Formats: sequence, C-alpha cells, structure tokens
Amino acid sequence: MLTKGFEVEMYTGTPQGEIIGLSDKIVAALDGFVREPDSRNVEYTTAPFCRYDRLLCELVRPRRKLRQYLASLGNYTLIPGSTLALGGGDRFYRSDPANPYHTYIEQTYGTSVVTASIHINVGISDPETLMRACRLVRLEAPLYLALSASSPFFNGEVTGYHSTRWGLFPKTPTEVPLFESHSHYIHWTEEQLQLGTMQNVRHLWSSVRPNGDCRPYNLNRLELRICDLVSDPVALLAITALLEARLMQLLEDPSLDPFVSSSLSATELMQLADANEVAVARLSLDAELRHWQDSRPILARDWVDELYKDTWDMAKSKGFSCFLSPLKKILREGNEAQRWLAWVNQGLTPQQVIVQAIGAIADREEALAADEICQSLVA
Repeated sequence: MLTKGFEVEMYTGTPQGEIIGLSDKIVAALDGFVREPDSRNVEYTTAPFCRYDRLLCELVRPRRKLRQYLASLGNYTLIPGSTLALGGGDRFYRSDPANPYHTYIEQTYGTSVVTASIHINVGISDPETLMRACRLVRLEAPLYLALSASSPFFNGEVTGYHSTRWGLFPKTPTEVPLFESHSHYIHWTEEQLQLGTMQNVRHLWSSVRPNGDCRPYNLNRLELRICDLVSDPVALLAITALLEARLMQLLEDPSLDPFVSSSLSATELMQLADANEVAVARLSLDAELRHWQDSRPILARDWVDELYKDTWDMAKSKGFSCFLSPLKKILREGNEAQRWLAWVNQGLTPQQVIVQAIGAIADREEALAADEICQSLVA
C-alpha cells in the first residue's frame, strides 16, 4: 500500500453558520494547526500512513481537539462546506498582515480563494512514475470533485454550482500542461517563476500537482487538490481508496498513462481535462463529461461506477476494499452538495441547511471517535 496524508482546511464559526476568524488564537494554542491567508479558516495536516484505520483516527483526533478548544473560547464550532456559504464574501480578513505573499493573494484574488478543501497526498518517490501518475489523475480529477462537491451556496444564495469553490477558484497559471517528464516540469516551473505567473513554487493551483520537500527538483508525492471539503472522514477515505487503487493499477500497468492509452494529443487532453472540471463544478455527479481515452460522452456518476468496479479487485487484494465500498452510498444518495440542494428543494433555506449539517457532522465525529478502531489506536 502507498502512504497517504491529508491537508484539511476548515472554517470556524457559530452553530448558526456564521463564519468567524479564530485562526490566530487556534495556531497559538494548538500544535499541528497552521493559518491560511484569511483568518476564517485553519488547516491541519495528517502524517502519512498506509493503513486506513490509522488515517481515520488521524483525521478525527485533531478535530476533536479543535472542537474542545473552540468550546473554551465560547459558543464556536466547525462549519462544513467549502465556501463562505452564508455571508462574508465581501471582504478579506487577513491572518498575517505582515506577510507579503498574503498581500499579493488578497490584492490579486480577493475572497475567491477564501475556501476550505481537502488535499490528498499519496507517496510516489520515482519522479518519472510520479509524472505518469499526475497525468492520469489530472484526466480523472473531475471525478474526485464530483464525489466531494460541498459548496452550492455563497453569501447566502444558491449559486447554480455544486462546487462554487472550484467554479470560482482562480486556477493558476491559467494553462498547466500535462508534464511529459520531470525535466519538463522543472523547466516549466522555472519559466513561470521568471514570467511572474507563479510567485513561488507553491503558487501552482491546479487540480493535481507533484509535491516534495524541494519543488520542482526533489519530489516524493502526488497532491490531489481539486476536492471540496469532505466533512465525513469515512467518505473521504472512500475517495482516497479509489485514488490509491487507481494509482496501484497504474504502477502495475504503465500503459494506463493517457500519453499511451489515449487517441488524443497532449493539448487535446489538457483541454478535455479543463472542460470536464468546469462541467463537474456545476453538476458534479450529474455532469456529462468526455472520457480521456477517446472523448466519448459519459456521465460522471457512470464513470465513477466504472472505476469502482474496475478497482475493486485491486483494493480487495491489498486489504482495503471495505474502505472503498462507501463510494456506493455517495453514488446512491448524492454528495454533500446534492443532499443540501435537495433540502433546499424541500423548502429549507441555505442557513437552515448549514445549521443541520453543522450538527450532523459533529455527531458523526463523536461516533467515529468512540469507535473501537480509534479507541484501540489511542490506547
């Protein structure tokens, strides 16, 4: 099995859904949490592990600690979703006014980047294998957004997107190629830094990117950045299991590389991936996409179902198929955005939906923390 870790961005606020910036207090008081440019969300990172049961506890434990600290400050909680759902999109609340990079972000992008998301990191040490993995995942990244979409509201309104976050997020640079090799990635990155289209090596905001301790030179993992915040850790692990099983298939069969198995050119593949991301941001699992192999039309949910069936044997042989199986529930009941919009169609307001979701995810975390798996690992 491959090593996996998460970067988790979350909003803090009140049980009524008002998002309030508390990151300066959180970072000062709790180890393992870091600030984002805007003070209304905070990030924690899990260490890389192979075992899914350990990952489950590493996801839940920091949230429990954060919830306890928020309660000590007042009537504060964690708020699900990936956008400023009920308001606050009119101004930026700087977490570090002296940071020049944060100044650039605020002045260039405004609150379009004040989002919460999940970044999934999977360890792959060989740089050329990593580039091949990035090519495949770039073409299938829209499917992971389709499963994770959780931002249908912004400033109190239904936006028309299932992922308002990805629909409005300023992907930077605007055109990112499918990297042909590690050297291509190095030269392209150096060129962007010289042109100023990237301010630093971290300023590559695409659906997937190579990552490591000294980018672009020393790399050791693939980072999938497209996912909205997945509030339920079990659902997040199911999405991760699909990603890992797919990467394992690629490791065993390098011909899954789109440069080998597709009838499209590199430029056509890039354009197809970008167009599929736009479609999924609007309709998630119900979006009509184009398959990277031959550009045939396919619904996102049908493509996910195909991959689920195709990767099941791999996941079972490696012992983690039980963590993959919750994908069927997402396909059956919808992702978070689709469930929230269904509540709106039944007459609830966005605020009522968010308030219900706040309570539901707190109860879910409580149940997971009491699970025998987490209890045994804590002991």
